[in-house]
Amino acid sequence: MQGAIARVCIVVAAAILNHPLRFPQENATLPDQDEELMARMRQHEERLEMERARLEKELSQPDSEQEETSPEEGYIWCFWSAVSFVVFFAVEVGRVHGGADAANRPVEDEDVFSEGGSVTPRTVALDKEILSNFCGKCTYTSAHENWRVREFVEGFAYDLLDSLRSVCDRQADMEVGDFVGIGSMFESWKVCKPLTCDLIVPFSPPDPYSFQFQLWCSPSSDVPPDMQGCGRIKVSRFGEKQEGCVCGSANLGEDMLCLLHGEDDAVQADRSPDELLCSGNTRFLAKDQVTKWFQVALTKAWGRISYKYDFQLTFRNLDAAGALKIRFPSGKVMVMNIMPVVQLEDTDAYFVSHFPSDCDGSPDPCWPLSFAVYERTLLKHFSKRLPQNSCHLHCLQIVTFLHRKQTALTGKSFLTSYHLKTALLHLLLTQRPASAWSVESTEHRLRDVLGFLQRSLHEKRLHHVLIGNSKVPEEVQVPETFRKAEPVNLFRSLVLRRELHAATVGHFHEMLRNAPVLIREYTRHTYATD
Repeated sequence: MQGAIARVCIVVAAAILNHPLRFPQENATLPDQDEELMARMRQHEERLEMERARLEKELSQPDSEQEETSPEEGYIWCFWSAVSFVVFFAVEVGRVHGGADAANRPVEDEDVFSEGGSVTPRTVALDKEILSNFCGKCTYTSAHENWRVREFVEGFAYDLLDSLRSVCDRQADMEVGDFVGIGSMFESWKVCKPLTCDLIVPFSPPDPYSFQFQLWCSPSSDVPPDMQGCGRIKVSRFGEKQEGCVCGSANLGEDMLCLLHGEDDAVQADRSPDELLCSGNTRFLAKDQVTKWFQVALTKAWGRISYKYDFQLTFRNLDAAGALKIRFPSGKVMVMNIMPVVQLEDTDAYFVSHFPSDCDGSPDPCWPLSFAVYERTLLKHFSKRLPQNSCHLHCLQIVTFLHRKQTALTGKSFLTSYHLKTALLHLLLTQRPASAWSVESTEHRLRDVLGFLQRSLHEKRLHHVLIGNSKVPEEVQVPETFRKAEPVNLFRSLVLRRELHAATVGHFHEMLRNAPVLIREYTRHTYATD
């Protein structure tokens, strides 16, 4: 009787330990796809059911039959049943922890998404000589084209923005500052054509107004949870709670006259939300309003200086504020993204109306925050410490090239070049010796980048490289507010939208499968035309 009860305990314990609820459900899409695993689980369940039925039959026998067993045998049964239970429990716990350890192994130790014999970063065929030729061509292009393109873009942008300031009402319109170059062209890893330059242009409200900010990571923030990395921009007027002169906060005395503001300046300064580019009847800055204002201002500014240039300038995307396309008489095309931004106090973080690679922009009045200037500083930090002619930018160029080519073949996906750069920066911040990024290690580091992306897609998690990351060097000077904030998952949309995740994984797999051919054809074509 005692042995039977002990065996019942073992079966119950096994059922509990093998219950599906004990296993994580973060990647709920994977068990549905693993038919072999499901089959093993069903077989295990059938065996447990048979054992349970046998034990129930044994327990249902008359007590007289059970009493035939001597007390000594009963004690022996209890002892061995207890030992079996302990051993079984240890095996099960070890199996569970072993599964957890397997989930934390580096990507090179496992083939994530390898069903059906699909290509993985470990198995993709990469020829070292072809990669070397590809990198040589990219280096040549960067050295001979980038400086000329940037010189032209900076000169033209300076002229265009100077003209824009001249058509704006200095007392009623937004004040436009100097542009800042960001992105691949100014980080020296641009490879794909047409040539694209990204510029951000800070603007501020006219006096006596100013911007106030509500960040998603502030303790009192009411920014929705799905708007991580965003914030709201409120337009407030200095002294709006004061009566009379906007300098009313200072006690000037009855006999003193303010020479800065007229008697009716307080009334004139009280502008409507539409005049201040706000959303609805609120005081929050609206991206749609800013986009319309900036496009109209750029159109007027170009009309004043177009006679000086012999190329055609058009808007290539009316949903973006300054998405411009330049077409020269020779037929060559250049893309410029001039983005109006709001500087966050005295930092190098900027609220942007949109990102050039956005698939789903955040709704008004939430503005995404760009750390592009800090990311450029971080890349410069690594360039000083890595070996001469290091391969980190080459890896980024190759992955970006493959992504762009695959996008041209199968259409846009959720994956963007910003995700690719984020993956590289995460790898650079790991404890890998600087010598590992020598040009001779291009193939291995390229596989690392692809493997990191694969794992991130598998886990549906890719953290922003600067937010909540203690590994970022202090030299980059990321504000403490963001260093201590909770990490922001750039792949959060993949967690919420299963179809989008499946499509993104498919895009990545197809990119890996086509990688050798795309690189070989690019290298052959470019050297044939030189």
